Amino acid sequence: MLTLDAASAQMLASVRAITGVEELPTGAAGGRVLARPVRAQVDVPPLDNAQMDGYAVRCADLAQVPAVLPVRLRVAAGQAPGILPAGAAARIFTGAAIPSGCDAVVMQEAALEHGDRVEIREVPRPGQWIRRHGSDIACGALALDAGQALRAQHLGIAASVGAAHLTVVRRPRVALFCTGDELATPGDVPLPGQIYNSNRYMLSGLLQALGCDVQDLGIVPDRLDATQRALEQAATGADAIVSSGGVSVGEEDHVKAALASMGELHLWQIAMKPGKPLAFGRVGAVPFIGLPGNPVASLVAFVMLVRPYLLRAMGVEQVHARAAFMRADFERAADPVRREFLRVRVNDAGGLDAYASQNSALLSSVSWADGLADVPAGTAVQRGQPIRFLALGELTGPP
Repeated sequence: MLTLDAASAQMLASVRAITGVEELPTGAAGGRVLARPVRAQVDVPPLDNAQMDGYAVRCADLAQVPAVLPVRLRVAAGQAPGILPAGAAARIFTGAAIPSGCDAVVMQEAALEHGDRVEIREVPRPGQWIRRHGSDIACGALALDAGQALRAQHLGIAASVGAAHLTVVRRPRVALFCTGDELATPGDVPLPGQIYNSNRYMLSGLLQALGCDVQDLGIVPDRLDATQRALEQAATGADAIVSSGGVSVGEEDHVKAALASMGELHLWQIAMKPGKPLAFGRVGAVPFIGLPGNPVASLVAFVMLVRPYLLRAMGVEQVHARAAFMRADFERAADPVRREFLRVRVNDAGGLDAYASQNSALLSSVSWADGLADVPAGTAVQRGQPIRFLALGELTGPP
């Protein structure tokens, strides 16, 4: 068995980048990956402005305080500021442009207004409470680089520098199918011995969260010829093929044999728990990733291997989820061979509790959990020790 790190490195090294792009209005580009960098068309902020409500002044007029100055200007956000005469103050509001000649803002809590005059009660420092133009992003500077997965804050940055449209990587086209005569579709009456197919909906949701265009090929019977036909259909027009089930060593597991007969099998079986039975190869030029049938194993293998693979294909450089170390409030014996991913929840004391059963068939354990505890092979978990925690929100959400 390959280690997870070795399998991931091998898969990422084989990625073929998606080169197609499309241009979208900035407001419609959330969840997509930027294909071309965005440079600032303006300074952000575009002019010196007040950080808070108060009075714009010249520091030279206020060597000693208290001092009383006439209020000659009133400047609100969006108004032209004008020029402030020497020996005077301007009533100013948050975000308003600083009048010419002013070099500080005195917040209104440090001043007392008397009609058309104001008493300043503190000695201001040059630049006090002024946001300088370009202090966030300078005109011409790189605001967003290619490969950036666009979340709400990135759309805000793009808008702030004047980008009305963004060029993004086209959606990856992913063909999905599930194997198994035991699978029934919700809404149908299951036959004796059948269960409802949860993986189809879970994997489709994970792919859609990444921005993929999913071609759902449904349920494939447990036959070699049916699996071969599904692979042939899936390879037509797809950037990647993802399946679940049929990748173990049972007599009814045909994915490995079908892949070997039609394409290439590059790796099989990973030293991880859950998620050991996993096939990676190609059908023609189209990459194929076969996930385990047990739902938790399928999800863990997806977030640890499929998600990084698709993100890299979209041009994202940082494809692995960030981990935090948190205190284990449970104990678990070591698995001598496989790296374990345990379903855990953050408790009120700031530690991690483990789900009572770590059986890979229990999808309810993932619904209960806040994340996965990443435990190296051969490592026992002792109560109170720090362990790596991977948040499910980051593993299963948008790029």
